[in-house]
Amino acid sequence: MRPYAQVLDQLRTAGLRPTRQRLALAKLLFENGARHVTAELLHAEAQEATIRVSLATVYNTLHQFTDAGLLREIVVDPTRSYFDTTTHEHGHFFHETTGRLEDIPGGRMQLASIPSAPEGTKIAGIDIVVRLTSN
Repeated sequence: MRPYAQVLDQLRTAGLRPTRQRLALAKLLFENGARHVTAELLHAEAQEATIRVSLATVYNTLHQFTDAGLLREIVVDPTRSYFDTTTHEHGHFFHETTGRLEDIPGGRMQLASIPSAPEGTKIAGIDIVVRLTSN
């Protein structure tokens, strides 16, 4: 299989033009299993891999991937977002002291009820972040 074949197919299926930068960032994101990344972390990984890309381009690409359904954005506070390569509905543990985000194992959360959406709107999704601190 060609080095970029998997991510090339993902981008094309999502309707995104496979530019050099998108391919390189997609390879970093998707070829090592499920993960949570910040734009800054992905930018640092790109720099280590000698991929020439600005932080602004990383942010733009992450948002394009999210809009295309390839990623899910998890906002843990007004100044920090993580991008999750696992896009199905699931919750997260957020370790406030370390900044680590991890998936809550499937089937471990139950949501008994949710309020009805206001008139003229519909619920697009539910994000659950359980915040953890040290004892």
